[in-house]
Amino acid sequence: MKLVIPMAGFGTRMRPHTWTRPKPLLPLAGKPVLGHILDRFRDLPIEEYIFITGWLGQQVEDYIHQNYALPAHFVEQRELLGQAHALWLAREYLQGPLFMLFVDTLFDDVDFGNLEQPGLDGIIFTKREPDPRRFGVVETDAGGRATRLIEKPDSLENNNILIGLYYFADGAWLARACGELLESHQQTKGEYYLADAVTRMIQQGANFNVREVGVWQDTGKPETTFLTHRYLLEHGYDNSFEALRPGVALIPPVYVHPKAVIENSVIGPYVSVHAGAQVRHCILRDTVVDEGAEVEGVLLEESLVGRWTKTTGYFRKLNLGDSSTEE
Repeated sequence: MKLVIPMAGFGTRMRPHTWTRPKPLLPLAGKPVLGHILDRFRDLPIEEYIFITGWLGQQVEDYIHQNYALPAHFVEQRELLGQAHALWLAREYLQGPLFMLFVDTLFDDVDFGNLEQPGLDGIIFTKREPDPRRFGVVETDAGGRATRLIEKPDSLENNNILIGLYYFADGAWLARACGELLESHQQTKGEYYLADAVTRMIQQGANFNVREVGVWQDTGKPETTFLTHRYLLEHGYDNSFEALRPGVALIPPVYVHPKAVIENSVIGPYVSVHAGAQVRHCILRDTVVDEGAEVEGVLLEESLVGRWTKTTGYFRKLNLGDSSTEE
């Protein structure tokens, strides 16, 4: 079994933070988003990991080598021509059964059982959402078999969205379908999409089942990232009891790194303070303070404070990139 994670995009919706590091390495509740994603697969027999990187991809490679003992391959996507193009670049590693996951996707309460069923070529994991237009959707027949995938639909009619998690029984078939898209120049809105490759496989006779996950969180833009941060703190990453210290009021759930300094402050709910950060005389809620940041004399809410930044002054919402000063 393999796990393939394409992550070559610029992460423009998460700027300014993604000017200095790739989106998968932005921290939430004590670890980068990529770390939370890898945790979801730790109980599965994953034998090989393929990371398709792009902008600042060396940072991803360094993070994996420093924090995980994984049999990993790294493939660089220099031209951002779409998801299917990224997978085609990794085609030499796409053999046998594999999971494919987009790095914006964080999930829980998912059924990974009964993967090796006779006649089953893959599983498309989905979630019902009121507005599917930013995502893709899957159409099914009466028996629940996928018949077509549609990327970024214009209609609200079908809200069974693609969360970006797939199982393929034959990775080589997936690679061929991606290659066929490129050969025929079949693009959707200017890109080669995985949805079109999977639809091509279905047209060639592939049998894909659809499974809805219980929990799906999106980290693709700031507003959904705050919701994901809340979810993580509510589900296993709150350490407010262990982080108690004199002169500090902690309102759960919060995550405070043991090497963070907090003085005369009210922290929480829904706050993460990472290693080496210094927080003094502050009120923080719905905020992520990254490593090495200095925050003093402010009230912050719905804020992302980057690494090695300095913030002083007044009450506000803040989205401050790495190595910046705001006074």
